[in-house]
Amino acid sequence: MEWVVLGLVAVLVVYVIMVYNRLVALRQTTGQAWADIDVQMKQRLDLIPNLVETVKGYAAHERGTLEAVVAARNAAASASGPQATAAADNMLTGALRQLFALAESYPDLKANQNFLELQRELSDIENKIAAARRFFNNAVSEFNASIEQFPAVLFARSLGFARRDFFEVPPEQRAAVEAAPQVKF
Repeated sequence: MEWVVLGLVAVLVVYVIMVYNRLVALRQTTGQAWADIDVQMKQRLDLIPNLVETVKGYAAHERGTLEAVVAARNAAASASGPQATAAADNMLTGALRQLFALAESYPDLKANQNFLELQRELSDIENKIAAARRFFNNAVSEFNASIEQFPAVLFARSLGFARRDFFEVPPEQRAAVEAAPQVKF
């Protein structure tokens, strides 16, 4: 009887260790996914000053739009965590949409090779950010589900595992993100 109890305790300990290790691996995956988003966003932030300078040469009197892009870039650079970064990212995306809509009014700018290359690079980075966001949100979903499933739910919180936030558009900004940019002359 004593061996049976010891065997059950050993099986339980091994099972808890396996669940714990799975949660650690999932937490690491969400951290890696967030780092991927961070790298892509930093690349985008590095491109924006070049883009603004290129546009400045052609559309110097469009100061408000250029300042909005710079302010949104600075807000995105200083944001931390998924929620704040998502909000800042959405502001930046909207400002960039206005900048590209503004460029439509300047044929010489639209034909400028430097502008076209920057626009292509930015578009490529935007696609990478979208893919990284999907991967991050999937990893967060799997992690959150795992810490809420039995038996992990019994000890996940006491071992320091807490729900992670998704990288998503805050409800109050959804309409602004989905709206077409307004360009006035």
